[in-house]
Amino acid sequence: MLALLHTSPVHVPVFDALRDRDLPGLRLRHSVHEELLAGARAAGPAAVADDVRRVLARAVADGATAVLCTCSTLGGVAEAASAALGVPVLRVDRPMAAAAVATGPRITVVAALESTLEPTVALLREEGPDVRIRSVLAEGAWTLFEEGDRTGYLDAVARAVDGVTDADVIVLAQASMADAAGRTHTSVPVLSSPRPGLLAAARLV
Repeated sequence: MLALLHTSPVHVPVFDALRDRDLPGLRLRHSVHEELLAGARAAGPAAVADDVRRVLARAVADGATAVLCTCSTLGGVAEAASAALGVPVLRVDRPMAAAAVATGPRITVVAALESTLEPTVALLREEGPDVRIRSVLAEGAWTLFEEGDRTGYLDAVARAVDGVTDADVIVLAQASMADAAGRTHTSVPVLSSPRPGLLAAARLV
């Protein structure tokens, strides 16, 4: 069984739909903890590391043989818990980051939430130390997300993407941004994390 740690309930149907399309028969168990992202935004991911480990430990105790963390802000602290848990833990954006580095050295990271930028940039530098990274915050997008305006949120992200120039590849830093890729008009490749992340995690189960 694959356990998924989310910090928003909006991810549950997204990953269920991806499972149904690509991996029928894969057992998923979702765990939603919005308070972990709130804590990380207030004091940094390290401040909630113990809480993340406890959540992951419960998932393993309930039968998970691998865990996928779908929150980019918490991805690093989740992966760091893998050795102590005894099961593989994957951050959803790692496969996307590897693909971005393979595409070209000029990478633009687009995020809706500022706390996601630093962990995503660090991950990209881990995957490719020589890449050149630019960060863009989608203006007003997170407020729309919190208000439940999914269309407005995705449109705001798409506008930010379409404003990017001089990039070999554009990375959507948060799993919730994935559907914005279909709303863009840029000729630059736009990468998102949910599908490659789930496929990679399934191989660990």
